[in-house]
Amino acid sequence: MKAEVLVIGGGSAGLAAAVAAARAGARTVLVERHGMLGGMGTASLVHTFCGLYHIDGDRAQRANDGFPAEMEERMRVATGLGPVKIGRVWVLPQHPVEFARIADELVRESGVEVLFHSELCALAPGWHAELACRGERLAIEARAVVDASGDAVAAALLSQPDERPARLQRPAFVFGIQGVAGATGGLALAGRIVEGVREAALPEAALGLHFRASGRPGEVFATLDLSGEELGAYDPTEVRCLSGLEQTGRRLAAAAVGFLREREAGWNEAYVSQWPARVGVRESRRWLGEETLTGADVMAGRRRADEVALAVWPLELRETHRGPKLRYPEAPAGIPRGALVAAGHSRLFTAGRCLSCDHEAQASIRVMGTCFATGEAAGRMAARS
Repeated sequence: MKAEVLVIGGGSAGLAAAVAAARAGARTVLVERHGMLGGMGTASLVHTFCGLYHIDGDRAQRANDGFPAEMEERMRVATGLGPVKIGRVWVLPQHPVEFARIADELVRESGVEVLFHSELCALAPGWHAELACRGERLAIEARAVVDASGDAVAAALLSQPDERPARLQRPAFVFGIQGVAGATGGLALAGRIVEGVREAALPEAALGLHFRASGRPGEVFATLDLSGEELGAYDPTEVRCLSGLEQTGRRLAAAAVGFLREREAGWNEAYVSQWPARVGVRESRRWLGEETLTGADVMAGRRRADEVALAVWPLELRETHRGPKLRYPEAPAGIPRGALVAAGHSRLFTAGRCLSCDHEAQASIRVMGTCFATGEAAGRMAARS
């Protein structure tokens, strides 16, 4: 099988990269390990688009045009919901069901060939790739590759040095709840969870659990930040660690909903209605690119002559399971072209949370709004290469 551009990973960055490359005229193949596109926004049930808008302001102002603006418009039509200001940041509520449907429309309209239920298992310069699907293998020859896997899978397969700091942002477990007729957010529910922990009715790991109505009747999304150390040291690319996270998340979620069903008005008929297909990993390995974006760059609002997108989300540091520490930049920062180009390789690009940056910068650029922008840039670069 031949392709001009091969995109690894169909999350927000990979979707944008594939659509951009195909619209630029390149025959594009998109490889996705699940049966739907959207990554964190569908498989992990993350239900807001962050990083679409500038910080502060009386109204939401888009930071990046092009694909991010198109996704914003399509999602607003699908949900009927507009931007919401939380503290100093604007976010757009999104629904994972609608995201998956919109993604299907986008790849169909642009002519991207999607290979679901497939993973990259070998890659050699040239580019010669091998995919695996349920014990079957498929060879693909591509002119250019975009690694939007989130975990820099291509770097691992090429035995490239990668950036993986000792500290990592902790993972999130998001799940859906139905049958709620009472309060769905705010301090009251958070206080109820604290009470449960103090009474030993809930484990301490349930602290930080928060809820948000989806905009659909009776439906709530709940987010729980895990420690990542349920089975020892946290390594989001290690199979036992990932397995432990999934099981721990489901156990804690079931316990919390059961507790609220007994204690909270309007929750007596609540039940877990949807598990994520996978835990929401915020950070793992990253590419080393021709240039590395730093947290200092983001905080200073440094602009570049060769910038391909703007980073506008604060440094959202989630290094413990007790919630975020936010550091707000002085102004929007430019993400340089070199951060999307794999060092030492011709026609190999990267986008999304595994582009070339340090730990602090990654806390800003990993959000879906910014991933749409870097993905689009990488796809265009790959199509031109």
